[in-house]
Amino acid sequence: MKKTLSNFLYNFLRCGVTGWCMEILFTSLDSLRRRDFHLKGNTSIWMFPIYGCAAFLAPIYRLLRHKPFWVRGLTYMSLIFSGEYLSGRLLSLRQICPWDYGKSRWNIKRVIRLDYAPFWFGAGLLFEKVLLPPKSS
Repeated sequence: MKKTLSNFLYNFLRCGVTGWCMEILFTSLDSLRRRDFHLKGNTSIWMFPIYGCAAFLAPIYRLLRHKPFWVRGLTYMSLIFSGEYLSGRLLSLRQICPWDYGKSRWNIKRVIRLDYAPFWFGAGLLFEKVLLPPKSS
């Protein structure tokens, strides 16, 4: 039990840091679209625990590991959308949600964007790699 909790906390930290890095890269690359070559990325402290929750994908991966990548990716994408929606709505209730997708025509309640589906598909597969146990040499 103690080892399981320790592994989960380790994975939570790894996923939180990975998510932060992904978000900073993603938001800095969006600067190119605006022709801002400073390429400044941004994130919020709230995003660390949200991305950290990707650690919950580990047992799901174990169930899906023999499925094709597109089945795993679609599953992760759906779960990430659900997590983003729930966390966004909870943070919005307190008026502290760090994102607002209201300008996108593909938004749902301003907290998720359906056009981000391919990014969440890929992010889920990336988190899968982060969560895989290291290979023995």
